[in-house]
Amino acid sequence: MPTVVLMDVSLSMTRPVSLDGIEEFQRKNLAVHGLNMLFEHMASNYRLEFTSLMAFSSLWELLVPFTRDYNALQEALSNLEDYDKTCVEAALNGVSNVVQQEWGSACPCQVVLVTDGSLGIGKGSLRHSLQTLKQRGDDKKFPLPFPFPTKLFIMCIANAEELQMTDAMDNLEELLRLSGGDGQIFTMEGPLCMKSVQTMFGKLIDLVYSPFHAVLHCGNLSSDVQVFPRPEPVVMDEEVEPMPRTVSTDLEIVGFIEIADIASPPVISRHLVLPIAVNKDVDEVGTGTTDELEEEPSASQMAGKSPNFCVLLHGSLKVEGMVALVQLGPEWYGMLYSQADSKKKSNLMMSLFDPGPEPLPWLGKISHLGPISEAADNPYGEDDSKSPFPVQPQVKRSYAQNVTVWIKASGLQTDVQKILRNARKLPDKTQTFYKELNRLRKAALAFGFWELLKGVADLLERECTMLPDSAHPDAAFQLSHAAQQLKLASTGDSQYAAFDHNIVPMHTDFSS
Repeated sequence: MPTVVLMDVSLSMTRPVSLDGIEEFQRKNLAVHGLNMLFEHMASNYRLEFTSLMAFSSLWELLVPFTRDYNALQEALSNLEDYDKTCVEAALNGVSNVVQQEWGSACPCQVVLVTDGSLGIGKGSLRHSLQTLKQRGDDKKFPLPFPFPTKLFIMCIANAEELQMTDAMDNLEELLRLSGGDGQIFTMEGPLCMKSVQTMFGKLIDLVYSPFHAVLHCGNLSSDVQVFPRPEPVVMDEEVEPMPRTVSTDLEIVGFIEIADIASPPVISRHLVLPIAVNKDVDEVGTGTTDELEEEPSASQMAGKSPNFCVLLHGSLKVEGMVALVQLGPEWYGMLYSQADSKKKSNLMMSLFDPGPEPLPWLGKISHLGPISEAADNPYGEDDSKSPFPVQPQVKRSYAQNVTVWIKASGLQTDVQKILRNARKLPDKTQTFYKELNRLRKAALAFGFWELLKGVADLLERECTMLPDSAHPDAAFQLSHAAQQLKLASTGDSQYAAFDHNIVPMHTDFSS
């Protein structure tokens, strides 16, 4: 999950802060100190994260494009210049452009906005931007929410009391709400000093950038691993009382299965699994690769000096073309597999399935799977000519149902024309007319296609006005009755739009 650091370099960031009466610092110096602390932590514990640095005032500038070189990021911080007024909207437009050019609109991204809480002045200020949200055209929309999934973290080089003296905190909270609400506003506690800014950035690190360490078990074998990026808690919407479910720090491999049997399953997230190699004097994280290790000598050579089950597992899955089913928690499973990102390098990956005992229907319940040796006959056959999957349901489902499906416009047109043909032959085709009419009505209600019901009602009224003088009197009554019933159903009123309700012919003096 890439990170964009958005640094405020407006004039308000140059306001002096007295530190114990010894030396005067600017708020910008405190911000740089906090970001240096963040970059040093990521370089040691989160070094696979791609990070970009942007600066903004009334305009924005990309100082460092997405990189894993944290020395380059820290060097850019030391060379920041001061500019004019604050314009958060322009900066957010810049973030949107930079992220979409590099990652597209599907990749989740984290945005760390570092500012002193000043909203700017006049047109272009955050206050003005939020006040004019509803008076904008499509060509000048506010950049939030971003077109890609995002979490916004606002780091204020100010304490809460200072922000609450004005409407700054209210505007920042509205900014967070517009971004989707996934994020947080951090403020400094106590006086503005180095210790306070370290505490604030420490909270951000603990919340977002703390590494996820776990132990991977398989029988009597185990290995310490780091999962990157950190797995997010999952909340199931269909539960009566939704509770966030977190991945356990004890990952248990419950079995192995061929890639062809698991195919391409739906997953909620994908993660890199890295072996943690421990030596006497050094504790570092290895790369998890099985091939050439010269590109990252320190970490990967660590992993290669002592036997490591994670490296053994990765190589075995790659050679055998299999995946390992791993239990993440109570009735929650995922899979471990080898994924190549180049011709010479591959990584051990972990994908998380939806929580539940049966995440992949074609495999059945994961707890019901067992070793081939326990089966009476080889489920794959003596020559691997068959497969036990997909698991057949105990009760055979019947698909022999007359279900109306409109894949193309021509199919819908045919059904409407059939109703009109029968309408012109009333009252002889009364039963067929209402049968076809009710079939179309049910399909339209199932799809929520209210406009179709009203449209067909208008056609029937038109047919009624075009009846010849020689037409049977009952035809006009039936057409008007059917049109009225369709219009009532198109309103969505439960009294007339019930799915199981059928429109019945109108009883007249002319009907038998």
